[in-house]
Amino acid sequence: MDGGDAQAPWVPQEVTEGEWAGWKLWSTDPFELLAGPFYQKTDEDGQVVCAFRAERKHMNGGGFMHGGCLMTFADYALFCIGSDALQGTGSVTASLSGEFLDAAQEGEILEARGEVTRGGKSLVFLRGMITTGGRPVLTFTGIVKKTRRK
Repeated sequence: MDGGDAQAPWVPQEVTEGEWAGWKLWSTDPFELLAGPFYQKTDEDGQVVCAFRAERKHMNGGGFMHGGCLMTFADYALFCIGSDALQGTGSVTASLSGEFLDAAQEGEILEARGEVTRGGKSLVFLRGMITTGGRPVLTFTGIVKKTRRK
């Protein structure tokens, strides 16, 4: 996912109906639609929140959320959390690491929140946490590299 401006097609679209009404969806990213879909909004404190509901397709053979799904969601969250620092540039994940703290189960809503720890000329450093029902599931850190758009 790329950061962007209001005229760009990569700007998230507001959901107007259903469970996720009032949230935004990055509808132009085919992989994230397949893997999620993942949503974002800005809460009353001005903090970016990302979320999705755990479905059967997100589970591993043991019936818990697949670690790859959690890392994919963390990668999505990096770009949402860092959107202000990435505005007007393209961007790619340079590094992503995570620490698995607990399991998530089908039906739960997972949320990611975080912060930019440093925004530079070409790199943005971030950290965050994924929770469900207030229970920490994964902590993550990442670096996003700014790129030129083609």
